[in-house]
Amino acid sequence: MNRTSDLVDTRVDVKIVLSGLWVTTLLVFAYVDIFGFFRADVIHGVLAGEVSGAGFAIDQTFLVLTTLYIVVAASMVAVSLLAPARVNRIANIVVSLFYAVTAAASLIGESWIYYIAGILTQTALLLVVTRVAWTWPTVE
Repeated sequence: MNRTSDLVDTRVDVKIVLSGLWVTTLLVFAYVDIFGFFRADVIHGVLAGEVSGAGFAIDQTFLVLTTLYIVVAASMVAVSLLAPARVNRIANIVVSLFYAVTAAASLIGESWIYYIAGILTQTALLLVVTRVAWTWPTVE
């Protein structure tokens, strides 16, 4: 007879946990941005060649910098799995804190609840990345 108390709960390697957290964060990133295209102000801004509310022109520079911003976060999925522990820990702490700050800063002046909920979720995930990396297991 299987009971819940009889289930084996295996410990997941910290590298897999970090990689999974980055994948989840990227999915939240993407969906919050995709849902933005249901907003008239965002669509009108894009059609006018600017980021709604922020006043940034959508040009080559903006798109290259935005791509690099996403590439770094996406690369953390692989870095978390492949980098040696010391480099991995430092990279995850530094990069997750940077993204948490920039995500939180994007809330300035925002009033749409979906966006606030998405960014708060994203920030929470990034802070979990920081905590997991910070508390990386050591050899006793």
